[in-house]
Amino acid sequence: MLQSDRLPAWLHDWLDIVVPTAQILGILLVAWMLALVARRLIERVGHRYTLPPEAAVGARRVASFLIYAGAFLLVLERLGVSGTVLWTAFTGFAAVAAVAFFAAWSVLSNIFCTMLILTTRPFRLYDHVELLESGEKPGLRGKVVDINLVYTTLRETDDGEGAGTVLQIPNSLFFQRALRRWRGGALPPTGAAYARKADPLDV
Repeated sequence: MLQSDRLPAWLHDWLDIVVPTAQILGILLVAWMLALVARRLIERVGHRYTLPPEAAVGARRVASFLIYAGAFLLVLERLGVSGTVLWTAFTGFAAVAAVAFFAAWSVLSNIFCTMLILTTRPFRLYDHVELLESGEKPGLRGKVVDINLVYTTLRETDDGEGAGTVLQIPNSLFFQRALRRWRGGALPPTGAAYARKADPLDV
């Protein structure tokens, strides 16, 4: 306070801006240096103990996240935000995010499986497919008429003629069971003929 009294009066208002700004820049600089040191340390440990590249990359990301998250909290503290308020907000957000993640896990799983279906092409539109059940039970089967982000729509067939009811199957189910596919839109055998005929071409 005594040193600030010696400064000109017009500088007093600037001290409230310059000092916190300098402290914030110092925090960011220290965080950047710590992240750089942690990255080089992890690289040396990885080379010395022949760690997998995935482990080294994951360790660098975790270290960088922790360092920059701590720097972010210190910056907010220098801006006048209470640490108790920050911790309460963080724990509340983490709880809500965890609940939302588990609630949306099935939807996210189906969306990811949709991307796999579109890239690996286990079947295409207008193919006839069947999800095989365990044992001798007949599986879900029909003609693929639509593929969206969550469901694949199958139109059931009656004795190989005409359209029956429609099945909406979650896309994740195609990666949990064996899949039988008839190429080129050919109608699969049904009933007794299905039991007598040979297996169709699987891919």
